[in-house]
Amino acid sequence: MKYSKATNYALHTMLFLAKETPNKPVGVQQLAEMQNVSPTYLSKILTKLVKEGMINSVSGANGGYTLRHNWEDISFLDIINAIEGKSSLFDCCLYNDPKCVIKEVMLSAEEKLENELRNRKISDFVKK
Repeated sequence: MKYSKATNYALHTMLFLAKETPNKPVGVQQLAEMQNVSPTYLSKILTKLVKEGMINSVSGANGGYTLRHNWEDISFLDIINAIEGKSSLFDCCLYNDPKCVIKEVMLSAEEKLENELRNRKISDFVKK
């Protein structure tokens, strides 16, 4: 299983915003330089996070991105879903078999992974 680099950048961006400047706007250029990624590419990722309501976009000369008001509740799973979507990681080839053992095992494992990621909040790592 592998998440896209976009998820990696989104998670690091969210952690940076939480640790360094939860209320002060940070520009895309600074966020991109910190991760050694193109500002254009990171802007697309940030747009997804804005659309999902995790961060705010502030216009103007001193603009940039800030975390939403109740950012402490944002989980790793929330961020991953914002970037990757909410579809299942496993796609069973036997759609008509409700008793597919492989599907059952894979979906159970995916549920455990999602529970772990749901319980990991960005705010938990700001304290460390």
